[in-house]
Amino acid sequence: MRRPLLAAALLASAVAAGCESAPELPPYDAAAHQANVEEWRAWRHSELVKPDGWLSLSGLYWLQPGTHRLGSAPDNELVYAREGVPPLLGSFVVTETQVEFYPEPDLDTTLPGGDGGFAGALVYDAAIDGEKPIMQWGELQWFVIEREDHLALRLKDGASPLVMGFEGMENFDLAVEWRFNAIFDPLDPLDPPGTIKVPNVFGSLGDEELLGAVVFEYGGETYRLDMWRDSGDPDNLFTAFGDQTNAESSYGAGRFLWVDAPDEWGRTVVDFNRSYNPPCAFSPFATCPLPPPQNRLPLRIEAGERAFDDKVQLAKGPPGVDN
Repeated sequence: MRRPLLAAALLASAVAAGCESAPELPPYDAAAHQANVEEWRAWRHSELVKPDGWLSLSGLYWLQPGTHRLGSAPDNELVYAREGVPPLLGSFVVTETQVEFYPEPDLDTTLPGGDGGFAGALVYDAAIDGEKPIMQWGELQWFVIEREDHLALRLKDGASPLVMGFEGMENFDLAVEWRFNAIFDPLDPLDPPGTIKVPNVFGSLGDEELLGAVVFEYGGETYRLDMWRDSGDPDNLFTAFGDQTNAESSYGAGRFLWVDAPDEWGRTVVDFNRSYNPPCAFSPFATCPLPPPQNRLPLRIEAGERAFDDKVQLAKGPPGVDN
């Protein structure tokens, strides 16, 4: 990848766009900035408290071949004991490549496109790509996922104590100091498409599509954040970053940040006031990416979301994977 300073990157972007220079940016508008961040925070809150939002994540069960019963009874293989949950919701039959689910016949359990009372269904097949069926009873949803070449059952509860008692995220005060006009430095077009090794909470590395880096200046120094694609938004740029507030006033494992796709001159805005906690800040059942080493900044970025709950632990890995 290229490693230009900000001014050089701006010139290179303008030349690439067929212009001698990019037009001037509009002046900073404090009221517009505040409105933008407040709109972002309102959207963020609405996403968290949705019945299937990250606050609802209440269980992660690793599936081995065999039969597994799900419900509130303590002798089930998969126990979820919130008050009101039936002793037995149903049973899974798991092989190396397939998972079937058989609900209790007296429960109004549903699958997409079906109605309650079905006798059983194939809910995972390694040979079939695409979305996996979501099973639902009341406020509970559960579905099969693949992590680290292992199968797991993810359970969400739209009536969990965390969802019902959530009062909102605590944020640092809005700070223009942590909003930057930046340049997107793409991968060299002569190089093949790149990947980035992104660590996760299991202590292993995953490959993501590396798009390039955003470059900004602070205190006379130039900083970079490698950016990659996230399935939740195919158009804009996503990253995980760390800074010196982690484990003090912000979440210890780092935070996430979206950056708008650059304009035709490669310009964008990096606004740390919109940085936010990963799902593993709320639940030990999330499997989050972590900041790669090059994205750990030697700065105290007192902007964006503060730590949610220091008692939340990272997710436990699948059998045979060390955390």
